[in-house]
Amino acid sequence: QVQLVESGGGLVQAGGSLRLSCAASGRLFSSSFMGWFRQAPGNQREFVAGIRWGVGNTYYADSAKGRFTVSRDKAENTVYLQMNSLKPEDTAVYYCAVDRNGYSTLHSSYEYWGQGTQVTVSS
Repeated sequence: QVQLVESGGGLVQAGGSLRLSCAASGRLFSSSFMGWFRQAPGNQREFVAGIRWGVGNTYYADSAKGRFTVSRDKAENTVYLQMNSLKPEDTAVYYCAVDRNGYSTLHSSYEYWGQGTQVTVSS
């Protein structure tokens, strides 16, 4: 079992930055993939970025490339999402999740989810 707790969301003006954290309890295997998803009202949950827990390879949705950076601290069992140059269209609830089988952009592949943290970007 893995439990995930996100933090770091909030209200920020367009062009600003936020850093989200996802603290994991329970064992994360090297094959695990840590993903960040977001869901805006009326929209489906979409993949934003992710990182392979073992080797640290990172993956990004086109909307996140060049603005967001995902990283992990294995000693702290924590994954981060640094978000810069935020836009109003980034407004959503952001979730972290674990896929024990590796990289996937499909939310249905993920076994464990956090409760989400709200990010609101004002124009």
